[in-house]
Amino acid sequence: QVQLVESGGGLVQAGGSLRLSCEASGRAFSSFAIGWFRQAPGKEREFVAAISWSGGTPYYAASVKGRFTISRDNAKNTMSLQMNTLKPEDTAVYYCAETGAGPRTVFDWHEYEHWGQGTQVTVSS
Repeated sequence: QVQLVESGGGLVQAGGSLRLSCEASGRAFSSFAIGWFRQAPGKEREFVAAISWSGGTPYYAASVKGRFTISRDNAKNTMSLQMNTLKPEDTAVYYCAETGAGPRTVFDWHEYEHWGQGTQVTVSS
């Protein structure tokens, strides 16, 4: 059974940085990618970034490109999201998620089969 556990959320001032981590246990090695989504109160779930397990190809939402960097460590089954130059609009609960096997449309949350419980990120102005 796949379990995803996020860590690293918190409160930071605008312009600051945070690093989120996700540890995957019991994962299926055939899964295509692992990524982050976020959801702010009253808003829909939003793609943030993803990375393929093999090859390490990163994908970013336009709103975070250039500010966020996603990375993964296959040996440790971990994935991280370095978030710099944070803005108040980045405030949300951030969820780690993993897709199923085969090529996937990583921007679509329906492609993800496993989800963590989420970690709160709050950026004050």
